[in-house]
Amino acid sequence: MYELIKTLYPIYRSITGDGVRKSLEIINEAVGGGLELKALRSGTPVYDWVIPAEYNVRDAYIITPSGKKICEFKKHNLHLLGYSEPVHKKLSLDELQSHLYSNPNKPNSIPYATSYYERRWGFCLSHSERNSLENGEYEVFIDSDFNESGELNWAQLYLQATKPTKDEILISTYICHPQMCNNELSGPAVWCELIKWLKRAQERKYNYRFVIAPETIGAIAYIHENFSALKANVKAGFVLSCLGDDNEYSVVLPPDENSLSARA
Repeated sequence: MYELIKTLYPIYRSITGDGVRKSLEIINEAVGGGLELKALRSGTPVYDWVIPAEYNVRDAYIITPSGKKICEFKKHNLHLLGYSEPVHKKLSLDELQSHLYSNPNKPNSIPYATSYYERRWGFCLSHSERNSLENGEYEVFIDSDFNESGELNWAQLYLQATKPTKDEILISTYICHPQMCNNELSGPAVWCELIKWLKRAQERKYNYRFVIAPETIGAIAYIHENFSALKANVKAGFVLSCLGDDNEYSVVLPPDENSLSARA
């Protein structure tokens, strides 16, 4: 699992884009194949949401008045506000401050910030680095694009029960955060191991459907496309998230605490 996380970690991911597809290809290899890739075109309505334009980034950085390059996207993906629009301009420190994001409660960490559904741009940096910025003229550069004819991707894998049944267990996780391990890659890593474990199982009481999708919009898209089957067949559902720290195990129970998933 750790080797898979190391492989996936450098790839830039968002709710859409090349990084999601590349990550899903690697995950398909990790589970020994069988993943079925799905897509919905940008602009497609899903309930009262709309699939956004596909987003890709090639580079982003800031050059300080003294010529130092900071907030380099290629050194750490979190430096770029997610879904930042392209920009190349010079501006003062005061003007730049409204486009910077930091967390004074964690002064040495780069925060994670996004702007999926509002066109703007920005950079994330540690609060200590932000406080050290000098006055003067800054150059900002973001090489990104929005493809209105793009798509949102997710994948699924289906394992049949030993004896015929319609009863299904749904196990999902998400694949949209850039360079984050606990609140991202721990879920897919455990998800992959569960697939491999159930593939080896001599008997399976239930059908198992494994889904991996971008958080929120991907899950909404999946439900929109599969609602009837989910309602008819799923007996329990699980979302794997934040499994990679050293805290106690935790669970958010469903409204019906007597349900199969809650009892499990």
